[in-house]
Amino acid sequence: MRIRARSIVIGLLAVFLMVALGTITAVGWQVVLGPRMRPVTSRTFARNDARMARGQYLMSIAPCFHCHTDHDFSNPEYPRIEARKGAGWAFPAPELGSVFAPNITPDRETGIGTWTDDEIARAIQEGVDKNGRALFPIMPYPNFRNLTDEDLASIVVYLRSIPAVRNPVPVTKLVFPMNLIVKTIPKPLTSHAAEPPRTTSEARGEYLVKTVIGCQDCHTPADSQGQPLPGLEFAGGFPLHDPAKNVIVFAKNITPDPSGIAHYDEAMFTRTLRTGRTAGGLLNHVMPFENLKNLTDDDLHDVYSYIKSLRPARHRVSNTDPPTKCPVCGQVHGLGDLNVKAN
Repeated sequence: MRIRARSIVIGLLAVFLMVALGTITAVGWQVVLGPRMRPVTSRTFARNDARMARGQYLMSIAPCFHCHTDHDFSNPEYPRIEARKGAGWAFPAPELGSVFAPNITPDRETGIGTWTDDEIARAIQEGVDKNGRALFPIMPYPNFRNLTDEDLASIVVYLRSIPAVRNPVPVTKLVFPMNLIVKTIPKPLTSHAAEPPRTTSEARGEYLVKTVIGCQDCHTPADSQGQPLPGLEFAGGFPLHDPAKNVIVFAKNITPDPSGIAHYDEAMFTRTLRTGRTAGGLLNHVMPFENLKNLTDDDLHDVYSYIKSLRPARHRVSNTDPPTKCPVCGQVHGLGDLNVKAN
């Protein structure tokens, strides 16, 4: 009986091992070995006034400081606390675990003061930090992969220049199985394709919207696995946590459909992004107007041109009407039951 019991245990362990190996192979060995990453190089970025100015501008419109800085939630516009710019923030995403945007100031003990230029660049574009940890893609490195080489260099140069703030930030701890899946997402970037010239307003706007600002990340609904729903790019319905009011708000449809912003002309679009206000009043400042108001007039024109060129998507979304189940995005939001899923 003892031999038989031992045989059963060995058999069960063998089955468990085969299942575990099969699962790991299917998901990716990165869950055990860590994320795929390239070795850092001796690459450095020369400091000059042009790069400093360009980096400062890009960082003023990109979401970096919006996520890596504490906010004053006693103010309805949720402004950043400038004395703590870049010093890190406890991200309001409890469903994901304990998520922290780290300190990205040049502080040598608690920030990135000891990181090389290439280590910073690798984190920005490839989602792996100095210690080889995978970054959760709430940090939009999949977007930043498409930064031009010069824009990447400018951002690194500018980051080196901001005031160092000593602020130790805990390491992010994600819930299972996200803590394993996150390791499979980073992909090494070993070469860059030549950048085609952006000769049209729409093309320049697309770069700003999708690579630098990342509007699609919040304005595109996703499935339960976090994947964007096909045909609904920029169509709204993505749930966002308002940390001040502790409520969920849903991103607006910003396609040129009547259920979106078809009625916006350029003047209204500009006024909304500059002020965060519409005829209905102040919009929720989960939307980072603090950044978008810094767009130059020319860049704002290009952003508008690209948004107006999007394929219209019919998807009614409201944060003021009673929430109902939406068959289009699967969420429960205002006007949800007025939407009809396409066949």
